[in-house]
Amino acid sequence: MRHVATGDRNAYDRCIFHVFDHSGRALLIAGLGVYPNTGVIDAYATLRTGGRLHAVRASDALGDDRMQLRVGPLRIEVQHPLRRLRLVCEPEPDDGRGHEGEQGQGLSFDLTWEAAFPALWEPHHVARTGDRLTLEGRRFVQAGTASGTIRADGVEHTVTPADWTGTRDRSWGVRPIPGEQPGRAAEEQRPEGFHWVWCPIRFQDRFVMVLLQEDADGFRTLSDAVLVHPHSDAQDAPARPDEQLGWPYVDIDYTPGTRTPRAAVIHLTDSARKQLDIHAEVLTSSPLAVGAGYPPAQGWQHGTWQGRDWSERLVYRLDDPADPAHAAVASAIAYGVTDHAARFTLDGEVGYGIFEHGSFGRHDPSGFTDFSSVAP
Repeated sequence: MRHVATGDRNAYDRCIFHVFDHSGRALLIAGLGVYPNTGVIDAYATLRTGGRLHAVRASDALGDDRMQLRVGPLRIEVQHPLRRLRLVCEPEPDDGRGHEGEQGQGLSFDLTWEAAFPALWEPHHVARTGDRLTLEGRRFVQAGTASGTIRADGVEHTVTPADWTGTRDRSWGVRPIPGEQPGRAAEEQRPEGFHWVWCPIRFQDRFVMVLLQEDADGFRTLSDAVLVHPHSDAQDAPARPDEQLGWPYVDIDYTPGTRTPRAAVIHLTDSARKQLDIHAEVLTSSPLAVGAGYPPAQGWQHGTWQGRDWSERLVYRLDDPADPAHAAVASAIAYGVTDHAARFTLDGEVGYGIFEHGSFGRHDPSGFTDFSSVAP
């Protein structure tokens, strides 16, 4: 665990959690990663409420004890592997006058995440730029519930299993870290387009995971659709085997003039060749390049050395053109992946999950011709 089996500086091991309410008022995203060949451990948390997005980021030198999943005010406690975890963001320190920073407005939370379904392996993910391996990852995904409290802007949100959903993803392998020089050939091997959907959906008695990645011409480089049944009473295994749901197709209804989805239909097929259509309605959205450190974020990105014991707290006003950071935020949204908390319907049953989507450049099936192309 201390010494990974590759000298690639892009080696990583990272997790992400999504916790959101069923009315679309709040979407919390939190994650932690270790980068053994750059000597970095870092973590982040963002909370979207209305037009404001609170972000907490922290980074430090990676120590010898890999069981300590803690960076600055953020930590993860594994209370029962694959079953129950605790997520904590400590409040801002007292300013010496008896006030929590910014008069108690900063983001903090104490949550317990509990699995409702066994973990599901996602397909082996491999990507190359020309002949050069740029990504090789393994992931598992899991859906469950959350309970506890989230606090920001002086408001405390009570998180309950009945009204909130929690999903999580854990991945490891090699994945690009900013700072590496890929060589002159990389300029001639830029992809024409990229189209991505990652969609964990929790229904009451089943968990559906849909994943697809396509090139500019619609060629599918990653594809999966699986139904997972709940845990059996005594074991971590599911009560029934997983079921494959065919070759997924996703029809996306974009907001005109953008590539921002507002609704979608996911077309699946069960083992009896019956068509299953899952309808998605976006409730609220949080761009991963704003606050959470995913490309093309400006400033901090995952795995980059920030020095020891580094942390910062930021607030973005996503819907305010007068905000000094608005142009950078708009660019990050346009060319980054965004996580959308969504309500899903299948055969009259309502479920909740994440509709993660990114579409850049040419994508023939969607009618996008280049990087400037948007929905009519």
